Amino acid sequence: MPLIINGEAIDDEILESEFRQIKGHFERTLQVACCERDPEFMTTAKDNITARVLLNQEALSRFPDIADADVTARFEKLVEEAGGEEHFYLKIGMPFKDEQLVRQNVANGVRMDKMLAEVYLPEPEYSDADLRAYYDSHPDAFLSEEIIRASHITKGLEGATSRRDVYEQMRKLRQQLQDGYDFDKLAEEQRGNDQQQIDLGWFKRGEFMEEFETIAFSMQLGEISPVFTTQLGFHICKLIDRKPAAPLPFDDIKDAARTRMIEEHRDTKFNAFIDQLKATATIDDSSCGGH
Repeated sequence: MPLIINGEAIDDEILESEFRQIKGHFERTLQVACCERDPEFMTTAKDNITARVLLNQEALSRFPDIADADVTARFEKLVEEAGGEEHFYLKIGMPFKDEQLVRQNVANGVRMDKMLAEVYLPEPEYSDADLRAYYDSHPDAFLSEEIIRASHITKGLEGATSRRDVYEQMRKLRQQLQDGYDFDKLAEEQRGNDQQQIDLGWFKRGEFMEEFETIAFSMQLGEISPVFTTQLGFHICKLIDRKPAAPLPFDDIKDAARTRMIEEHRDTKFNAFIDQLKATATIDDSSCGGH
């Protein structure tokens, strides 16, 4: 028997899809093995779907009719943000153009926004004293990003007889560095062309490939990395300098603090609203979902 929320039956496949997404997330982050947490994931899946259905039902009750002009304005904005109609339909995973279905979904989004605008009101006004108090009590929320400066020696596979040959070359270069050979001098000798950078300058996480950053940000000053690979080839990296994350001045983060406080206010109101909807709903949770 399906999950039934205020008389609306939820297909088992919808429940199963939500379950798979949740479990897949935990599998990708290596927080689950096999099936020991399946009951927990199924409970979360039911809770997520119940919340979404109740929100949609309430929004439809409050705003049964949405003006075509509002739907058109939202639809055109989404298309523009996607870079055109073709990209829009690709982005939403719709293999063929079905504007009627899309407009129906867009109308649901407009309806939801109108309802949540009512739920969040009244939104508080925060004084500088409020912002300062929040800043002082959340020191880890307003830090500069850690940045590092690194140099590297790199060799691609172009013209190489095998990956192993390139790897062995890099191992020998690393041994020279371990024996005290100057890093910059060796990097200059091994540079493939004038465009190949040795000193990469200052950078923060997210500016280079993840494999490179994982090594570079884990190193100590002056440390020479093992030989490692990215899609661009083999690398040896040296950490030249580091500027750790540090508190940002209050005057620089006032707007960010205000935004965070408003978001927390909205989260509190939203969760209370969901609890209220659940408390007054009729939910038949006799589905097993196959787990």
